[in-house]
Amino acid sequence: MSKVLLALTSVALLGLAGCAETPKATTESKPAAASASAISPEAQAALSAAQADFKTVKAKNEAWTTADAALKAAEEAAAKGDSATVLKQAKYASEQSKSSLKQASYPVLKVGD
Repeated sequence: MSKVLLALTSVALLGLAGCAETPKATTESKPAAASASAISPEAQAALSAAQADFKTVKAKNEAWTTADAALKAAEEAAAKGDSATVLKQAKYASEQSKSSLKQASYPVLKVGD
């Protein structure tokens, strides 16, 4: 009985190992700077400002997830060449980054004595 169980387990593992596939590296991904040339200069400036604002905030450990998501959306739109979306998302990312810095400067609320 144990030999049959061992044989079945071995066959199952070999079958699963045969189905496994190693991930292939894609060469399709382009750097943001190369594909960003397809967007308008105004969108490129907004994206650069948003990236700088977010970098500053992240260095201070004050980054909001909304700023991060908006910046990623702007970078994806830049890769697709969608200037309108880049402008919208980059401006939102900058606003969120600046707001997070303002919030960090608020006084600490002390409850009680």
